[in-house]
Amino acid sequence: MPRPQEVTAWRPRVPGVEEVLHARFTEHAYPMHVHDAWTLLIVDDGAVRYDLDRHERGTPHDTVSLLPPQVPHNGSPATAHGFRKRVLYLATTVLDTGLVGPAVDAPDIADPLLRRRVGQLHTALARPGDELEAESRLALIGDRLRAHLRPRPTAPPPRPARTVAHRLRDLLDARLPQGVTLGEAAALVHAHPSHLVRAFSTAFGIAPHQYLMARRVDRARRLLLDGLPVTEVAAAVGFYDQAHLSRHFKRLLGVTPGRYAGRRPPGGPAPDGWALP
Repeated sequence: MPRPQEVTAWRPRVPGVEEVLHARFTEHAYPMHVHDAWTLLIVDDGAVRYDLDRHERGTPHDTVSLLPPQVPHNGSPATAHGFRKRVLYLATTVLDTGLVGPAVDAPDIADPLLRRRVGQLHTALARPGDELEAESRLALIGDRLRAHLRPRPTAPPPRPARTVAHRLRDLLDARLPQGVTLGEAAALVHAHPSHLVRAFSTAFGIAPHQYLMARRVDRARRLLLDGLPVTEVAAAVGFYDQAHLSRHFKRLLGVTPGRYAGRRPPGGPAPDGWALP
């Protein structure tokens, strides 16, 4: 019988760390989605397979995976008994967006010291009062990630043109709560509706409606962990009602918003291995 899913998430009082997530999944598969933050992932048991920028990736033993913001990805268990993971969502103040390209090319980093430091940071983040230690460890992790990702000096590439797909993404980001109809979007970016959908899906590997819902769920997670009631969160991020939020939230994260918001870290210290249930 498969072990039940377990999810613990919280927002620490540490600048640069948007969210901490510890989870065990046996069968849940993440659909394609995006985040507005960097996703720093370590797997403590089992393995995860995922697609990033149309390339299949995985989390072999003792690696650290870094998934860049605004790049669609999915995820599913790569073993029969699932996986257990710890995730940090890091702001772009920690790693700038100029490192997105190198992270897309090589998201899985084999570096035992980096992995150990990430585990130590998780431990510090689970202990109230250890915020200075967490900030210090995050600074060292940021330096090591930049050393892995920093591209070799080359001539700067030509600035890419702002396509209709990019203009639509900007529009969706700007109108996240209120949304926009396809007809309105087509008129604003000066493109035929069907061309707009095809161009967006081709450019980003995700349909416009999937992108919008993923961004809304991402924002809902932060508000839930800040303590807002589910009904208020649903309205604030643009869902029709609580049921609408719950449907998309569970599809992406495998748990309901209420369960997600209700699982917080214990107040005491956590071991450096698999820290939390």
